[in-house]
Formats: sequence, structure tokens, C-alpha cells
Amino acid sequence: MSAPPSPTSFCPGEAAPPETDTLAVDGGLKPAGPTPSQSRFQVDLVAEAAGSEKTTATDCSSTATGDGAEKAAEEAKGRFRVVNFADPRSAASSPDAAPVDGVQNGDTVMSEGSLHSSTGGQQHYHYDTHTNTYYLRTFGHNTIDAVPNIDFYRQTAAPLGEKLIRPTLSELHDELDKEPFEDGFANGEELTPAEEAAAKEAAESKGVVKFGWVKGVLVRCMLNIWGVMLFIRMTWIVGQAGVVYSCVIVAMATVVTTITGCSTSAIATNGFVRGGGAYYLISRSLGPEFGGSIGLIFAFANAVAVAMYVVGFAETVVELLGTANLVMLDPINDVRIIGTITVLILLGISVAGMEWEAKAQIFLLVILISAIFNYFIGTFIPFESKEKYGFFGYDGGIMWENLGPDFRGETFFSMFSIFFPAATGILAGANISGDLADPQMAIPRGTLLAILITGLVYMGVAVSAGACIVRDATGVEHNGTLSADLTNCTGAACRFGYDFSSCRPVNEEKSSCLYGLHNNFQIMSVVSGFSPLITAGIFSATLSSALASLVSAPKVFQALCKDNIYPGIASFGRGYGKNNEPLRGYLLTFGIALAFILIAELNTIAPIISNFFLASYALINFSVFHASLANSPGWRPSFKYYNMWVSLAGAVLCCVVMFVINWWAALFTNVIVLSLYIYVSYKKPDVNWGSSTQALTYQQALTHSLQLCGVADHVKTFRPQCLVMTGAPNSRPALLNLVHAFTKNVGLMVCGHVRISSRRPNFKELNSDLVRYQRWLLNNNSKAFYTPVVAEDLRQGTQYLLQASGLGRLKPNTLVLGFKNDWSNGDMKDTEIYMNMIHDAFDFQYGVVILRLREGLDISHIQGQGTVQDLPCVLILLPLLPVRCLPCETCNKSSPTMPLNVADQKLLEASQQFQKKQGKGTVDVWWLFDDGGLTLLIPYLIASKKKWKDCKIRVFIGGKINRIDHDRRAMATLLSKFRIDFSDITVLGDINTKPKSESLAAFAKMIEPYKLREDDMDQEAAEKLKSDEPWRITDNELELYKAKSNRQIRLNELLKEHSSTANLIVMSMPLARKGAVSSALYMSWLDTLSKDLPPILLVRGNHQSVLTFYS
Repeated sequence: MSAPPSPTSFCPGEAAPPETDTLAVDGGLKPAGPTPSQSRFQVDLVAEAAGSEKTTATDCSSTATGDGAEKAAEEAKGRFRVVNFADPRSAASSPDAAPVDGVQNGDTVMSEGSLHSSTGGQQHYHYDTHTNTYYLRTFGHNTIDAVPNIDFYRQTAAPLGEKLIRPTLSELHDELDKEPFEDGFANGEELTPAEEAAAKEAAESKGVVKFGWVKGVLVRCMLNIWGVMLFIRMTWIVGQAGVVYSCVIVAMATVVTTITGCSTSAIATNGFVRGGGAYYLISRSLGPEFGGSIGLIFAFANAVAVAMYVVGFAETVVELLGTANLVMLDPINDVRIIGTITVLILLGISVAGMEWEAKAQIFLLVILISAIFNYFIGTFIPFESKEKYGFFGYDGGIMWENLGPDFRGETFFSMFSIFFPAATGILAGANISGDLADPQMAIPRGTLLAILITGLVYMGVAVSAGACIVRDATGVEHNGTLSADLTNCTGAACRFGYDFSSCRPVNEEKSSCLYGLHNNFQIMSVVSGFSPLITAGIFSATLSSALASLVSAPKVFQALCKDNIYPGIASFGRGYGKNNEPLRGYLLTFGIALAFILIAELNTIAPIISNFFLASYALINFSVFHASLANSPGWRPSFKYYNMWVSLAGAVLCCVVMFVINWWAALFTNVIVLSLYIYVSYKKPDVNWGSSTQALTYQQALTHSLQLCGVADHVKTFRPQCLVMTGAPNSRPALLNLVHAFTKNVGLMVCGHVRISSRRPNFKELNSDLVRYQRWLLNNNSKAFYTPVVAEDLRQGTQYLLQASGLGRLKPNTLVLGFKNDWSNGDMKDTEIYMNMIHDAFDFQYGVVILRLREGLDISHIQGQGTVQDLPCVLILLPLLPVRCLPCETCNKSSPTMPLNVADQKLLEASQQFQKKQGKGTVDVWWLFDDGGLTLLIPYLIASKKKWKDCKIRVFIGGKINRIDHDRRAMATLLSKFRIDFSDITVLGDINTKPKSESLAAFAKMIEPYKLREDDMDQEAAEKLKSDEPWRITDNELELYKAKSNRQIRLNELLKEHSSTANLIVMSMPLARKGAVSSALYMSWLDTLSKDLPPILLVRGNHQSVLTFYS
């Protein structure tokens, strides 16, 4: 390795290279880089004097040594100089070595392998901007800006390639003397714990067995679709429904499965597919609610399907043993014994690994295909010995006779319901999506080709059976052989010398004959060239379907467990071995299958299982329709052969088929799915998969918001939409909770937070707070939006919020403030700002509401303090935690703190009072001035809530002594027209009575420090003082508004007299003319009016009607 350059070899204006500039490669082929404590990019400044940059670069380049690495370093000397580079292809590279292909031209620092990182044989080379520093020359320009790379868009460190993190916007945009902040993932790319675990497992797994589309999807789907139905029921369906209807039944089932296959392909090609099959596809498309409900019943259905297929196999074996008089105990117990042994063998194959299971599936497929070919070959080889069983070879007369239906106790739909479960294996390949090498290619190709091949085979069996086998046959060699009298023979067999007309049942009784399409389920064995091969095909069909279900159920359940949607099942999600096999899931599936095998009564549960599969198909189809309807830019499936309306039709067809198969099983399935959906919706799992539900919600919100803009305001649709100046939402819980009481499910609530900053604002911190406090509101079930702004003072920030908050018609119309309790002790400039906020709100045609509590509202100063002796629990007030009660001992353990003082203890108690249910009491409404009705509407909305339903509304109005009864009746009439319930109306005839002398003295003492006292100074000095301190009260102003001041004093006395025990007081707020009443005097009015009272809301609407008695 070459020695570092001497300190005198670098150019003027360039920082000396650090000692770590030498090249070093560790054993793991990772490029050297700064420690995590260092900056993500090490950049050296270069003087940028006009005309000198080019000269400097030229001088520097003249000192280049000529080797590849140093030339690259010299070229990098400019505004940025990046330090540390390593050759990824050798463990001991040197600067003298030739540059690698990927970087010799300076165009990129990535090797070719990184661009094709999904190829298994190439070595992966990546750069990580969090831990290393690289020089990237893009389009001939020295920059740390990165070129497009697939690895930037990965979500996990999957085997397909490494997750890289591109340079953040701050690293490219912020000033160079500013430390770049560390960003996380881009929006929407945060990984859930389940995905992080999957990433870790995927990164650690080496030598994983992955299947292609033939072995992984096509083979499995064909084996699952070609079930026992092909050999022992298809010919019977032809006998009942005829060739035409049988083909229609197969076509209908194929249409449903083809639509579902296209929908599955569309979802599977809309991004990388992990393990989980139908559950993964549905949950990532429609969200955890639908996915969680379907995932559970789909896994259960596959587990029970194992029992169904194994019992079908065991019953066939028992029948064969019975023909040889080999019986162990009795037929039912023999089925249980053989079924148990069979499922144990299948479990061993599955646990041995997917590779062994795949080999077993290939072996079974070979047997199955051989049996099918054996049947078709047999149809072309007629034997006279088989004619007595109804097989005569291909004949037009037999075909014509079998074209139409001959239902005997069955109907078309009953035939369809019997056949359709044979077509429910189309997700066998998708269920092992995690074990596919390329699910996006394998699932569409394998699934659709399997549907095509199996559909053609089913139709071929239906046509061939209908063309060469009669419906009834006696099985007797010479019985019914005709000699001369052909007139009594009516069947197609007459031409061959057989009369089977006696086999036809009379009065819908069962046929006396045992052979033919109607009577012999094993007729395919008679037709085939080698009948034992048909028996082997039956065994192959049952065992392959059982094996596929035994593998599918644990895989789906494992994905469900990893997402942690249901409690208590996470342990089943653990994988073992290089293939991450869910051994615990296998054992659980084995237990469920064994239990149903021992029950041995599967006829009842079989329709439910079919309906569970159909419910999955319906939701897959609906997922495609829903995603297309949402029109999300993220819905870009590479499989284009789908249509949203066809998918919707497929979903409807699946639901119809559910009821056709069995109506009570369909109802049961819907109840189960709905119950699980409600549970998951109630639990609200903390996952974000970018589902189409989110996309459609956004689209609907946008559409409806735009529609609202085209509708004029109407008094009947008025809603209080409040801009609440809470600051941090958890710092004033009483204000938040009370406003939430009358806006929840009624109107908009925006929590405004003005961050005062005279320096350059920290927008990163602002955005971080926006996300965290909005999540805090959601976690506390507060239906509100959090909107922070940065401003130089509170008034400017409030002006920003008054003008810009909201969207279209979803815009605040009422400003809600907390009362400024400390106005008399603080800087009067703050009081001036506070009063101007009220004036600004009125200027913007907002209503204004002010809440005052005796104890105050702001609890931010006691955040994190400890216990309260008299409280059973303590309010945890840390900014990022929800407002909730925790045991006191928990608080003590969290941090050693000192006890709260008495004032803070009362403040905490008061801050929680609106969270609790209000006991029997009153909400007193002092509707003194008509502001449009807002003063009356707010208490009505509050009293209608569950927590306030025990509180009665009492109304207080002003009036004259000689008109009290008249005014009371007039108000009662108005309230009844407004349809507002009230318990009492009080007319106050003594509002204008002179207040008590002690009250007057207290008011005079309150305003004394804020008087201008212009009579004690010359006019110029008084005007200058008033200009500098506009909040001061002049003598003229005090005299002019003396009556109004006395009214506030008197109203406070009346409030104490009539409403001292009320749960809440709602009162008309006095107005002060802007520019005429000083801030100190206005604040004194509000303070005097509302002091020493229960919680009081001062309300003043914008004098536009918000109530009406017209319909």
C-alpha cells in the first residue's frame, strides 16, 4: 500500500488529508469508512475564488501519481473531496491495481453486480451512505448525489440485494458548516417489527431452496385441482347433468377460478411478494382487518382439508382391504387408524423440508398423469367383456343420449356445488409464495396455466365419458341380450345387443343396476386400460392434495403470526432451518388434522371448508377492484390482463357460489369473517402496509372535500369548527377535552401550536413534532388535527393559523383560547398580543371562545413530576406519551422525583375533570347578548354527550323588572322552536344594579397599575407613553366605559349567587371596540367577570345565525 502524501503535497485552500485516507479492506470486503459518531459524508472545503478553482484543480492534477486510485482522488478535489474507497473484488487491493470495471471511468462507484443483485451467482457490492463515504461522479460533475439504484428502494435486507440509503435532502441542501442530521427511512418505508424480523431471517438464511414456476406453482395447483373428484365423481356428474350441462358446470367453475387467478396475478405482480399466500395478498391489499380475518380461517380451512383428503384416502384403502376380507377392527376405526398413519407420514415428509416435499409432489404428479392417460387410452380400446358394464367405446348414439340431463334426485346447482370444491386448489402455489424464486413471474404463469390444463382435462373426461358409457348397465353378461324383438328396447345400447331399460328407476326410486354412469363411481377403472393405475391415481390425488394443504396451512399461519395481529400466537411464527420452516405450525396443523380424522364425520364440515376458500377468493377479487377504484399511483401491476369490473363480478360470483353450495355454511362463514374483522378493527394493529383501503379513504376524502366547496353554507348544516390554541396538545388537557366534547363526531378541531423563534426555524423538529403529536392525539382517541407553525410571536403565529388552517369547507370558524391567568403578573406586551389575537379572530369573522379554570390550564411545567397523595393514579404528561393513568408506584419507579405541591396537585385534578363522567348537575347558560346562537349551541352539544347527559341546561337572560314573566315566556318559546331542552329559565332584572363597594374597590385596585395618569404629566409625555405602551388605560377611557365596567363587576356577583355550584358556565363574552378600549381594561373586564367561579366558557359568535327553527 502506498504511503500517504506528504503535508506539503496538497494544494492551497485544501485541507490536509487525514491519516485515514489510505485504502483498507477488511476480511468481509466492506469498504473502510468513518465510525458511526462521524458525519455520514466527510467533505473538505475548497476556496472558490473567481477564476481560481480551475487553476487549482489543474495544479493539483499535475501532482497525480498516475495510478488509478490516486487519479480518482485528484479528480475529486473540488468543492467535495471524498475519502475512503475500496476495491470490492479483492481482499488486498492496492492503489497500484487497475481500477475495477464499475469505477474506471468515474461514472459510478457500483460494480455491475450491484445492478443485478438478484442474480444468485454474482458478488454483491454496495455502498452505504450511513457508514461510508464515497466519491460519485455523476454526468461529469463532482457530487455526492446518487444515481438511480434499485437498492435504494428495497425495504429489507433481503437475499435479493442490500438495502441502501440514498443521501438525504439535508446532506445535499444544508449549509456545509451545519451537521447533517440523521434521517430514517423515507415516508411509508418504516419497517414493522415483523418485517424487521423477516429481514433478519432473510439476511441470515443461506442456501435456501427456492422453486421455479413449474415445480413451485404449476405442479401444486394441478395436483390440488385434480382431486378425487376427477376419478370418482366426474362420470357420475355426467350421468346426472349430461354432457352439455357438465361442460357448462366445468366452464362456470373455470370462469370463477380464472377471474380469481387473474386477480391473484395482478396483486402478486404489484410489488415483491413474501410468504403467506392468500393472507399476504389480501392483507397487503385491503389491510389487516380483512387480511387478518381471512388469514385465520384460510389456515384453518387448509388444516381441516388435510383431514378431508386423508380420510378420502383411508376410505379407499379400507374398501380395497374389505374386498380381500382384511379388516382390522371395523370400517370406521380402520379409517381412523390408516388416516393417523398416513398423516404422520405426510408430516414427516413436510418437516423434512420443502425440497423433499417437492420431490414427493413430482412423484405423485407422475402417477396422476399416468392415471389420466390410462383412462383416455382405455376409451379407445373397447372390450366386449366391458360392454355389460355399459362401456361400448365412442358412439354417436351414446353421445346423443347423454347430451341432455337425467337428474335423479339432484339439480343443476346441486351438481355444481358438488363439483366446484374440485376447483378450489388454485392458491396452492401462491400459498408458498415465500419459497418461490420469483413469485411475480411464477404465480401468474403457473396458476393460470394450471387452471387451463385442468379445465381442459375435466371437460375432456366429461365429453369422453358421455360419448362411450351409457347411464345404466346391469353388469350381467347375457341378461337382456336381444335376438329378434328390438321394439321394446329404448336405449343406445340396443344397437350393441343389450337392453338396459329395466335399470331405469320407477317413481324416483334408486336404480336396481350397479353399473353405468349413474350407478358406478368407479366406472373409470372399468374403462381404463389398466384399472389398478386408476386406484393409484385416486391415492395420488388425495395424498398430493393433503400434502399441499399440510404445507400451505403452516406457511399462511406463520405469516399471520409474524404480523402479530392476534395475541398469543406469535410463538407459532418462529422458523427453523435454512428454509425458515414453521415446525410449530406443522405440529399445530397436524393436531387439527388428526382431531378431525378421529372425528371421522367430515360431511358436515366439508361445505364450511369450501366456503372458507371461496371467501378468500371473493376477497382477492375484491382487492383488485378496490385497488383499481382507489386509483392509487402505487397500484401498477405488471400483469395487465385484468379488469376491475370483471374482478368485482368475480367477487360477486364467489359469494353467489357460496350460497349455492350451502346457504347455512355461507352464513356461518360470513359471520366468522365479520366477527374477526370487527375484532381486528377494534384492536387496531400498529401496521402500515399502504393498503387500498387507505388509498380509497384518501380519494373519498379529497372528492368529498371538493364537493363541499361547491355547496354554499347553510344555517342548518353549521358545525362549530374550532382552532384550539393548545400549544403542545398534552400541555392543556382540560381545554382539549372540553372542546373535544362538543366537536367529536360533530365538527372539526385543529390544535394550533405556535413555536416562537426569532432565529432560523428548525423545520426538521417541526415536522417531527407534527408526526408525534398527531399520533398522540390518535392514541388518545382525540378526533383532532395538530398544526404547528413557526412565528416571531404568538399573534403572528395565530394569524398564520387563522388564515391557512383547514382545507376548503373543512376550515375553522371558531377560535378557542385558554384564559391568560398570569396577565397581571407578566409582561403587558404579552397581554397586548393576547388581546390582539381576539381582535384578529373577529376581523377574520371567527367566533371566539375562552375557557377559564380557577386552577389554570397549562400543566407543562410539571411534566414528569411524581406522585400525588390524594390521587389513585397520576397523569403522565411526557410529550410523546398519551394522557393516561398509571399506578403511582409505576411513576416512582420511572424517575426519582419530588412530590407535587398543593397548587400543582389541584391543577392536575382540575386538568382531568372533563375526562370523567359528570355527575348530576347543571350547565348554566348566561345568554345575555345574541351572537347568532353560538352561546346556546355549544352547551347543547356538550349536554348531549354521554359524559354530560346527567347535567341539565339552565338558561339565564337579562330583562326588566316589570317584564320578567313576559321575557321568560318569550325565551321558552324560542328555545322550544330551537328544539333545545332546558330545565329552567331565569330572567335577571337587576343586572344594572350598582355593584357592591368591595367589588368596586377590588376592580379599582386591579386596574391601578395600568392607568396612564395623563393628568399628572404634560400632553407630549402622555402621548409618547401611550404610544410606547398602548395597553395603558386613560382617564377618559375609564370614564367613558364606567357603566360597562360596573356591569362586568355586577355580573360576577350574580354568577357567584346563581351558578357557584354549576358543572360548567357558558356566558356571552363582552366585546371591546378595537382601538377604543385598551388591552388592560378589556383584560380587566374578562378577569373580573370570570374570577372565582366554576369552569366558565366565555363565548362570542361572529353574529351569523347558527340556529334556526325552519325545516
